[in-house]
Amino acid sequence: MSTFSTILYTIEDNVGTITLNRPDSYNAANEQLTTELQQALADATTNPDVRCVVLTGAGKAFCSGQDLKDAPSGDGKRSLSDSLERRYNPIVRAMTSMPKPIIAGINGVAAGAGLSLALAADVRIMSSAARLVEAFIGIALVPDSGATFFYPRMLGYARAFEFATRNAPIAADEALRLGLVNTVVHPKAFATVLKSTATAYANGPTQSYGFVKHLLQQGLTQPLEHMLELEKTYQQRAGESADYAEGVAAFIEKRSPKFKGT
Repeated sequence: MSTFSTILYTIEDNVGTITLNRPDSYNAANEQLTTELQQALADATTNPDVRCVVLTGAGKAFCSGQDLKDAPSGDGKRSLSDSLERRYNPIVRAMTSMPKPIIAGINGVAAGAGLSLALAADVRIMSSAARLVEAFIGIALVPDSGATFFYPRMLGYARAFEFATRNAPIAADEALRLGLVNTVVHPKAFATVLKSTATAYANGPTQSYGFVKHLLQQGLTQPLEHMLELEKTYQQRAGESADYAEGVAAFIEKRSPKFKGT
């Protein structure tokens, strides 16, 4: 496994944990961090020892977004669109297409592109001390890294527009009420809840989780008839899996199933 300098990547009990590790800059994303994050996600996607991924941050922040010291200055010498195409968009694509559950452990502030990374995950667990900040409009930019896809689907248009244009932070309890996160926990319980949730997913039917992820994403935009056909296809595939056979056997034998993810 590669040695990283801006992230930590560990695999334990089928959980691949990626920790953004620039705590002195609140895990702001520079060129190296986005490169290393792409590499870690690529390994987690194909590594059979990884059945669930956790993305979190070191220190007091999840990710404060683009490191402005490392950003295009607006003088035309560096391209914002190039930065998105090379660095951020591949990360969001990798997260949303990974056939395994991804949990964002929002331990502290998630701002700008850092918030987009959290929203690209499948499950979000948030510390009650954390907050979400749109941030882009504060420097006269527009939301990116998938934000304009995630915001209206999670918030509805009116709230999404307000959030994207007023730059007002959202506290944890409000994020939960709005449906931006799944769970809010006290900072002292955060690590325990994050680990137990990841462990539960890592011990589950991984292939079926991937099918559910794909189907729900398609269901955001596709008509009912298309989804009925997709469900038929993926249900057949799930029914041919070893985990389905184990699940049925466990049900009949009145015991907990021991899924292998296949």
